[in-house]
Amino acid sequence: MPRFPPGQTLLIDADDTLWENNIYFERAIAAFISYLNHHQYSSAEVRRALNAVERETILAHGYGLSSFARSLVTCFERLSPEPVTEEKTQRILSFARSIAEQEIELLGGVAEALAELGGRHRLILMTKGNHAEQADKLARSGLGGHFSAVEIVPEKDPPTYRQVIARHELTPHSSWMVGNSPKSDINPALAAGLHAVFLFHKDTWVLEHAALDPAPPGQHLIELDSFAKLRELF
Repeated sequence: MPRFPPGQTLLIDADDTLWENNIYFERAIAAFISYLNHHQYSSAEVRRALNAVERETILAHGYGLSSFARSLVTCFERLSPEPVTEEKTQRILSFARSIAEQEIELLGGVAEALAELGGRHRLILMTKGNHAEQADKLARSGLGGHFSAVEIVPEKDPPTYRQVIARHELTPHSSWMVGNSPKSDINPALAAGLHAVFLFHKDTWVLEHAALDPAPPGQHLIELDSFAKLRELF
């Protein structure tokens, strides 16, 4: 028997919750670091430099592949001991373009779990990033029919969650955020008054890492290691 009764609302993250995402970025970054082949900086130092550039780029240009590509080029320009030619720039951009060519790879048990959960609860997809890119991934995933609504937002912070709560007239005591990112899915959702389910993913993006906040009084924070186990809760 599920632990929580029918009629809950589940806000569900997309990237690295429903399908693989960050592993493709990690492969592109590995190719980038190998291509840079820096003799002054270690691979770890190059990665830290790229992380810093990505933080800057996100603030100015948001999330998405174009932002990631811009970060790669900027990082290369800062670290390359030689002038960055157009040929090199195009090679760097090809690492980012390779991500867009990936097929959608659903995580284990996702399709079956969504079909079952949708029969008992209200499901809303809530993802952040470039609107066109996220909408395209959802369309290619074949999962869109499971959701009563889709929210693609530029950032997931407490004010955004409160706006979604108001827009869909959610009741906090029966509404949950489900996702793999402490920084974007769990902590701000708890701050906005929602319950939360943290789904561990071993390849969560480093910029999404954070310590999990404790659930405030009257709220639940549950940790699971697979999406399929949501059926045991809901």
